[in-house]
Amino acid sequence: MSKVLFASISKKFVMALAGLFLLTFLPVHLIINLMLLKSDPASFNEAAHFMATFPPVKIFEVVLIASILIHVTYGIYLQISNWLVRPVGYVSGNKSETSFFSRFMIWTGATVLTFLVLHFFNFYFVKLGLVDGDPEDFYSMAHNLFKIPAYNYIYLSCFILLGFHLFHAFSSAFQTLGLNHRIWTPVVKKVALFYAILIPAGFGLISVTLWLFR
Repeated sequence: MSKVLFASISKKFVMALAGLFLLTFLPVHLIINLMLLKSDPASFNEAAHFMATFPPVKIFEVVLIASILIHVTYGIYLQISNWLVRPVGYVSGNKSETSFFSRFMIWTGATVLTFLVLHFFNFYFVKLGLVDGDPEDFYSMAHNLFKIPAYNYIYLSCFILLGFHLFHAFSSAFQTLGLNHRIWTPVVKKVALFYAILIPAGFGLISVTLWLFR
């Protein structure tokens, strides 16, 4: 039993580290994507080309994909383990704010993962030559996608759910790493809320602007 408990704690620890690493990538991705709002495609295409060819970035890309796989795999494993250990739902009256977000993390995460696969097909696999498209003109590809109403509905819905996922993930990662403190924990939760609103709002701004005003 102790070995199982240790294995579970270890997986949570690794998943938390991978999750925090992924949290550092989103603002960078957002800053680059904001270049899509420019009328001149050069800036975005140059940034996309740099990200696709600069050796340190390509190494970072491998680490990023590995972090996604670790985070997703351990998240699914731990959730299934929780279902097996506690097949009966939470008793009514014992649901805290944290448990509310925790119960839906697997579903918000699954939605984000589904969108990530779609995103890979639209862009990353094009860069690898696995899907038709021009890897030197992602600007036009992105603008064409955002002209499709259904794509925007999916895009916006996924980023709203991502916001819920980020809020709990940000806070729980610090808790998992044992960084609880009576002063700093409330600060972390406020930062988590700010981050969980800012990142989806930024990506949402891109979607709405390109869809309705370009």
